[in-house]
Amino acid sequence: MRWLPATTALSYRPDSLGATDGNPRLARNTPFARTPHAPVRAHPCLCSLHLHSHSHPHPHPHPHPPYVLPEGTPMEHLTDPVSRRRALTLAGGAVAATALTQTGTAFGASAAATSADAIVVGHGLAGLVATAELAAAGRKVLLLDQEPETNLGGQAFWSFGGLFFVDSVEQGLMGVNDSQELAWQDWLGTAGFDRGVDDPLGQDYWGYKWAESYVDFASGEKRSWLAGLGMQWFPMVGWAERGGGLADGHGNSVPRFHVTWGTGPAVVEPFEKKVRAAVADGLVTFKHRHRVDEIVRTNGVVTGVRGAVLEASSAARGKASSRTVVSSFELSAEVVIVTSGGIGANHDLVRANWPARLGTAPKSMITGVPAHVDGRMLGITEKAGGRIVNPDRMWHYTEGIKNYDPIWANHGIRILPGPSSMWFDATGKRFSAPDMPGYDTLHTLKSITGSGHDYSWFVTTQKILAKEFALSGSEQNPDLTNKDIWMLLSRIWQTPEPLERFKKYGEDFIVAETLSELVRGMNKLTGTSLVDLAALQRQIEARDREIDNVYSKDAQVMGIRNALSYTGDVLSRTASAHKILDSSAGPLIAVRLNVLTRKTLGGLQTDLSGRVLDAAGAPIPGLYAAGEVAGFGGGGVHGYRSLEGTFLGGCLFSGRQAGRAAAAATA
Repeated sequence: MRWLPATTALSYRPDSLGATDGNPRLARNTPFARTPHAPVRAHPCLCSLHLHSHSHPHPHPHPHPPYVLPEGTPMEHLTDPVSRRRALTLAGGAVAATALTQTGTAFGASAAATSADAIVVGHGLAGLVATAELAAAGRKVLLLDQEPETNLGGQAFWSFGGLFFVDSVEQGLMGVNDSQELAWQDWLGTAGFDRGVDDPLGQDYWGYKWAESYVDFASGEKRSWLAGLGMQWFPMVGWAERGGGLADGHGNSVPRFHVTWGTGPAVVEPFEKKVRAAVADGLVTFKHRHRVDEIVRTNGVVTGVRGAVLEASSAARGKASSRTVVSSFELSAEVVIVTSGGIGANHDLVRANWPARLGTAPKSMITGVPAHVDGRMLGITEKAGGRIVNPDRMWHYTEGIKNYDPIWANHGIRILPGPSSMWFDATGKRFSAPDMPGYDTLHTLKSITGSGHDYSWFVTTQKILAKEFALSGSEQNPDLTNKDIWMLLSRIWQTPEPLERFKKYGEDFIVAETLSELVRGMNKLTGTSLVDLAALQRQIEARDREIDNVYSKDAQVMGIRNALSYTGDVLSRTASAHKILDSSAGPLIAVRLNVLTRKTLGGLQTDLSGRVLDAAGAPIPGLYAAGEVAGFGGGGVHGYRSLEGTFLGGCLFSGRQAGRAAAAATA
């Protein structure tokens, strides 16, 4: 086991569609019902959207380009526009700012509480879900986090809001045929469980069981449960992780990535509302700036936590907060649920657990999560007897770009690419299948580390960038996050402004009219002469010749044509097939891609109730875990790889399971 112990000297720092055309599959919850107010016939994928009160006020689709801002606009306004959700962010939560005022008295009155039925350590999505379940059962809860209230919701707030559903309404709208059987086939082929699936002491024993339960959940009540809480989803389903080439191998056989209308904040919002209501009712007490340093066991039973109270902080969401200690605390409860997240911001832990199968850990990486995603509760829980399994399984992205306007240190953003950009290693050698955009993240990561360099290149065109590039994160998608339909529709006639600004200000982007100019820029950016113009031109021209026919031996070109057979990709994610060196599709663009740290796939081993297990496979009385700290369930529900859209869902499912089980245990 290579997790650093808690005592290490390291500084520890992821409504409804009405009955439409007589089709009963359309009579379920989505934000895009047909109404007389928005007959967007020019773009069928966006037909008839509900117009909310905070949508664009103009009666016409584009009285002016919605993304264009006046010269000199402060940078923070570019990624966090003044809107309902900007007000919510500044208030510190995803719920209406008035909720802070309404619950202030209850919070102040109960903040001195030192005991409760349950303690939840971590106020991210899994923690909020578990707390909401406990409160719904009438239990009193202390909700702790080392960060200030501004970070309520944790990493989920920053997310794109992607959720994995099987056989959903939205898939039906897009003509996608999916099933539990196909999803389970894909999950098994992706996870590759091979560590004692049939052995109760095996590292994959409980992860496999969680995977079975989760796929059933995603195929069943998951969507209706969340829809009942008010969530809605964009109708065009994304096709992430398309796989390595075999039906029973890695990847999604069909599109399953459902983007929440409102992105990450809209996933957090219903659970935050429930928790704040429970605060007002005297059932939940927030304990912000409470850093847990020890889980207390009395006669073998977990009875509470000890730690340090950190000084008050006004740090904005995502910004690093002070670690100055002002006092200590000890709190007691019948159960403790750990929901503290993963290790993504702690590069020392990432490198210490980096698996040899992925090559040598990069010397240079950028960070996809705030600094407080430090992994420290893993060591603390292990010291209390919890078993950590699969610490070498992790999920880092290969398409990271440095944020020109960072929120946290070393802040990186992921490009979610469509299938058409050409992908080269640092020397300008084209990757082969399955190392193509959107296909097999970890195989590509291994190819990058195997190249002897820490970065790679996209070479693409403006036409591809405009249609196929999306930026991960709620703050990078103000149209979806703010539920602004007119801004969303503006993607039809212009490239989203956040993307154009990355192209203009981001240090990883090179824009040129000619290939020779592009190569000079690539070599200048890296301070090398690694990319040879003649070699790069030969490879691009070879690929371009494959566009002349509707068939091809080039795996990527075949993949593009496959994508163009799916309505969702045609409408929003795949440019028409064209030659990279076609000047009418230009200018040419090269993007340096960095390795971006993100998710922990292993963690505390838990049974299906979320109870933390010890080395002998026995539950530790009174101790539960959920979310990323538990490998999203069982210490590794994903196995080696993810199908995407499963991280938020893993927090939701495991948080619900642990919260309900802990409520039953304290009845």
